[in-house]
Order: sequence, then structure tokens, then C-alpha cells
Amino acid sequence: MILRLLLSSYLPIQLRALELKRLKSLLSVTAFCVVVPLLHAQTSSDPAQTIQHFTLSNGMELVVLPDHRAATVVHMVWVRVGAIDEVDGTTGVAHAIEHMMFKGTPTVGVGQFSKKVAALGGRENAFTNQDYTGFFQQIPASRLEAVMRLEADRFEHNSWADAEFKKEIEVIKEERRMRTDDVPRSILNEQVNAVQFTASPYRRPVIGWMNDLDSMTADDVRNFHKTWYKASNAVVVVVGDVEPLAVKKMAERIYSVIPKGTVPLRKPRVEPEQTGLRRLSVKAPAEQAFLIMSWKVPGYKADPASSDHSDALALQMLSAVLDGYSGARLDRALTQGEHPLADEAGAEYTFSGRGPQVFQLQAVPAAGQSTDQLETALKAQIKRIADEGVSEAELNRVKAQWIAAAVYKRDSLFNQAQEIGSYWIEGLPLDTNDRLIKELSSITPKQVQSVAKKYFDDDHLTVGTLVPLPVNSEAAKKAANAAKANAMKEGVLR
Repeated sequence: MILRLLLSSYLPIQLRALELKRLKSLLSVTAFCVVVPLLHAQTSSDPAQTIQHFTLSNGMELVVLPDHRAATVVHMVWVRVGAIDEVDGTTGVAHAIEHMMFKGTPTVGVGQFSKKVAALGGRENAFTNQDYTGFFQQIPASRLEAVMRLEADRFEHNSWADAEFKKEIEVIKEERRMRTDDVPRSILNEQVNAVQFTASPYRRPVIGWMNDLDSMTADDVRNFHKTWYKASNAVVVVVGDVEPLAVKKMAERIYSVIPKGTVPLRKPRVEPEQTGLRRLSVKAPAEQAFLIMSWKVPGYKADPASSDHSDALALQMLSAVLDGYSGARLDRALTQGEHPLADEAGAEYTFSGRGPQVFQLQAVPAAGQSTDQLETALKAQIKRIADEGVSEAELNRVKAQWIAAAVYKRDSLFNQAQEIGSYWIEGLPLDTNDRLIKELSSITPKQVQSVAKKYFDDDHLTVGTLVPLPVNSEAAKKAANAAKANAMKEGVLR
């Protein structure tokens, strides 16, 4: 799968075809029979191993998942605020707050937060995307109370001098240059978002437009923090070697002192129906052209009776059939053979979120091939499934790989906490991962064929093309280094 260099987002643990491919060397069609018993063992009804959900006296929520395999804990605070909540003129402010949360409080000096976590034997960082902002620490279980106190302090009392902001905004602007402006595929991704969405705030980059960063003030950031960082707009997620009731008592002592507060009424800003093909091109120094074909499609909803709910499951399976493993349909049809059309070809479905979702096909043409040829070939793969469907065996293979990925993710405390936090942000049940495994297992070839017929017309399509310009060696090296840095990071980290 082609890695989307979406520097404007930190991707949550969602249903990505990339996750399937990471396990391709471990799995086969027969894995389906092996993984399901393992799943049942992982989703025991034992309350000591299940998600516990509490609401503190100030309205802040707390989710605890015991996992006693090691004496460590992941502690996260998720705030339901991201780029989707910004307004034009201050794009990037949600991400700027993420940076400034490390700049101190009246009792913790500039840069001391990270040092204090390290002294506790932990590691920490933060992330921002369209839908949320999150902060985490992974620490020895015995140090949970100490990091709770640090996090609660900066959540409520974050403060810093204007001079600190002036320095940090330059860091953020350089981050934008390195990860977007100097990376042609990132520029294209940014422009595709800006063209395919009109009303939705998803049209704006999380890192912000450079002009908005140039004009951003310290008070812009302070006011955004004051507006959205409320106890009633946040959840604390703790996963690891803990007892839920003990964590609840600890959190009540530490976090409940934060005022509940109220957040502004969020207006829907529903994306209007697209009624015609949209096409754009971006010229930039690059070695190869790059093609993105992006369709607006429904995302996964909490209501299992809704058509969007079932269609989202089928779209995820369609993405996996196209690009869920080495040698999947796009790989076989476009990149293999004596005269391949593409050097890379992939599919991605964004699946769920607070805003509209998309299904993308992406490709890099092989030498002597054009993006027009690739566009025709990619459409042909969708049409083939719409006309002929998929076999039960092919669908079972990608189901098996997805289930295996879902189970193996649970080896990581961080992944478990991240899943819980992202589901809370989106208003989905906290055990959505378990539900998805059951629901995806029931998707039929007919449902996959149905969504292939239903959503992939030109009226809902946006096509973006990177037109390569000559590259000098210095620019090429800079872009390659930036692309490598992006591939090693899952979004905009400070």
C-alpha cells in the first residue's frame, strides 16, 4: 500500500489495509480457523480483563482496561478537539496547543514536563489530527499517580510567556516546510483535501496554512485552549497493570478538581452532495508522477441498523481485497508482469471519524506509462468487482488477516489505549474493535460487490495528479529525507 503522507493528521488505530499487509508473512487463508479461538481468549467476559468506564464528579470520563502481563501502564488524555473545530484564519491552532502544552505551568517550568516523565522512567508524546488532540505517557505502573498529577496540572494551568510562543511557532512552521512543502506527495494530498471538501473543515490541513501560522498570536492559542480544554470535553484512558477501582479513586482525587466547564455548540457543517468530477494537478520537483483518486463514501456509524454502518464494513473489505496483502488485486494487475503499468498501487479507506470519509486509490506510474492509463486501469479494477464480485475464498483470506491484525495489536498497551481513545472521540462503543471483528466476519461477497457498484461513479470522484518537474540533487535529497521522516511517524507529532 502506498503510504499517504498526510502530515495534517495523526492516524488513529483504524481499519487500514496497511495493517493487513504488515502480517502477510505470518498469515495464510487457513489462519482464519486459527485466529478465531485466539480472539475468544482475548475477549473474555472476566471483568478483571474488560473495559471499565467511569464518569468523574466534574464530568470528565475515565476508561480503564486492566492488562497484567507487565508492570507498566499507558496513561492518555484525549480532548475532543482538533482541526475540525478551528475556523478559517486560525488553521493549525489545535496543533499549536499540543506544542504549547509542553511549555509549562506556574509550578512546572518550560521543558520540565518531559524531564519529569523521563525521571519517572517513562516516555511521552502527543498527537493532533482533524478530530482530536491526545497526550500520553508510558510508565511503570507504580508511577501512575505522579503522571496523572503532571497531566492534570497542565490541562488546567497551561501557561507560558509570549516569547515562548514566538519561538515555538517557528518550530511549527519548519515542521510544515519539512513535512509538507518539501514533500510533493504531501502537497498533492493537501490540495486534494482542499478541493474535494467544500463545507467540511476536513478541507484544511491540521498543521495549518502557512499564512495562518505567520499571523497566529499567542492569544489565539490561549483562547482556543480556554474554549475547548474542559473536563467535560476529555477522557482519561489507562491501560496496563492496574485495578480499575483504585484508578478511579486516584483520578477522582486528581482530575475532578478541574472545573467541568461547557464547550461551544458544535454546528454540523455537513458536506454538500458532490455532483460532478473534480480534477486538479500539482506541479513540483519530483522523480515520478503520483495519482490519487478519491471518492466520498459513508463512514462507520454507531447504529448497526443504518445503511452507512453495513456499507462501511463492506467498503473496508473492498479495500482489503484490492490492497490487503502482497499480491492482492491491485498489485497483481498493475505492478506485476512483464510490462507493469505502475511501480506502486494501493487502496485506502478512512472508515470512521467526526467528518466525512473517503475511499482512495493511489498509484505511481511505471516508466513510460501515464497517469491517464493508471486512472483507467484503477477504475477497471473497481468495475471488475462490481460486475463479477469476489469469491468466498478471497474474502475469507482478507477477513483472516484483519482478525489476526486486530488480535496481535493487543500485544501493545499503547495500541489498546489508542483504540479506546479514538472510539470515545467518535462516539462509538468503547468495545468497537470486538464488535468489528464479529461484524466483518459476517460480510458477504454480495455486499462487497454491492458497494463497488454503488459508490464509485465520477460524480463523487476527485482526481489529483502530481506532475513532476526536474529535480536538482539538493532538492531531491531534502524531499527524500522528509518523506523518510514521515514514513517513520504516524502523523503530526511534536
